[in-house]
Amino acid sequence: MVLEIRNLSKSFGGLKVIDDLSFSVERGERLALIGPNGAGKTTVFNLITGVYPADSGRVFLEGGDITFMPSRHRIRRGVARTFQNIRLMQHLTVLENVMIAQYARGPGIAAMLQPVGFGRANRWRQEGRAALADAGLAAYADELAGGLPYGIQKRVELVRALLAAPRVLLLDEPAAGLNRLETEALHEALEKIAARGVTLVIVEHDMHFVERLCPRVVVLNFGQKIAQCAVADIRSDRRVREAYLGAEEHA
Repeated sequence: MVLEIRNLSKSFGGLKVIDDLSFSVERGERLALIGPNGAGKTTVFNLITGVYPADSGRVFLEGGDITFMPSRHRIRRGVARTFQNIRLMQHLTVLENVMIAQYARGPGIAAMLQPVGFGRANRWRQEGRAALADAGLAAYADELAGGLPYGIQKRVELVRALLAAPRVLLLDEPAAGLNRLETEALHEALEKIAARGVTLVIVEHDMHFVERLCPRVVVLNFGQKIAQCAVADIRSDRRVREAYLGAEEHA
């Protein structure tokens, strides 16, 4: 397996947000982490990536314990993510934003700031432009990120995550706020990413999107795992219907 969450717990004040959570992800798998709002899904991502320290439990990446590793070191070990709320640097260009990921996996920010034509910085610019072109975003490379439409910003954030060269890519509600065409383009992009061997772990409320992309799901409710099964089986699970699907299907 590439990622293992073992007996993970996290509290804020007196509120236990994640409660003795365990699950694993196989190399190359596409796994969805689902559940109602407030179930703790984003907190799990924050624990995996080191945004929050765990109160107890362990996080393993390719067999190595990364529980107490700083976030930047986890990126270099092969974990990257996108965010539920877009976190692009609004005052930087699209190209500069995606180059941040290259810095995160490299030795230091000074190299990124060298003038064009100097060593690593030039290679990073070329790599960034190539990645944007591959994603159909070449025309936006020199535009400020803050002035772009929401859907384009979401695509830029995905390119940035990929330029960190992840083995495990965590996607926090990637389809949220996208229209039908944008959602279809996202699905096609993620299929291509998975085909390259990148492991995907996705938090997403769009169950149609989840069912098309992810063969397996882990379901959370109040920080606890209530189900772990094939995506085709979740609608027959009474606990999942009561906690999550039932409310949606009868809305």
